[in-house]
Amino acid sequence: MNYFKTGLLLIALTMIFVLIGGYFGGQQGAIYAFIFAFLMNMISYWFSDKIVLMMYGAKEANINEVPELYSIVKDLTNSAQMPMPKVYIAPQNTPNAFATGRSPKHSAVCVTQGILNILDKGELKGVLAHELSHIKNRDTLIMTVAATIAGAITMIANWARWAAIFGGRGNRDRENNGIGMLVMLIVAPIAAMLIQLAISRSREYAADKRGAIMAGTPMGLSHALLKLEKGNKVYPMNANQATAHLFIVNPLSASAIGALFSTHPPIRERVKRLESMVI
Repeated sequence: MNYFKTGLLLIALTMIFVLIGGYFGGQQGAIYAFIFAFLMNMISYWFSDKIVLMMYGAKEANINEVPELYSIVKDLTNSAQMPMPKVYIAPQNTPNAFATGRSPKHSAVCVTQGILNILDKGELKGVLAHELSHIKNRDTLIMTVAATIAGAITMIANWARWAAIFGGRGNRDRENNGIGMLVMLIVAPIAAMLIQLAISRSREYAADKRGAIMAGTPMGLSHALLKLEKGNKVYPMNANQATAHLFIVNPLSASAIGALFSTHPPIRERVKRLESMVI
């Protein structure tokens, strides 16, 4: 169901892109905006692991220092028949984790020092299974596609806004259609952003479910999410909003970003869905 929903949301993004591109720039303008956004996002996608790990000061873990962490990751990857990712630890006290990389063969799993301090083995296994599910499902690629389309929509709207400010003109029908212009300049980019965030939330639900199956039980992840929610309130992270979607729980406080504009579904709903998997 989550895959179907993600597909529908990507189709909706594409339709908005076609409409706004045709309205302002015609086919040629839409193509140029899409190519530029695609190149920018592909650069980020290709180097995402190095950029994000460096941003949070993560260091590759030594197997002798954290043998249990390595053991859990190795057991899960063997069970899922996927390559062993590199394992990193970020020095933050905030309990959180994320996965990054452009493919299962070029991936990394990172946990904060804070998460190692508060989770037991079963809970840590649930968290790592969730992150490995993101890698196996190629969610980084899905989010790159979504970001490319949403970015192109925003770019076209910005071009049109500046053109209007400096007296740029299209045909008279477009100039006289004030409502249509307002929709394309304001509503379309906001709608694109909301759809992109909805895709991110959908991928979180999918990773929760796949991770619970991979771990053998949903309860480890369920208990971990509740602990992580509390831990993030006690030790808030100074996170970059552009990378918030990577983490297993939203590192940004509720006051900084509303539920509608959140990259993550509510913890309570995630826990409820996980507990419903228990037979």
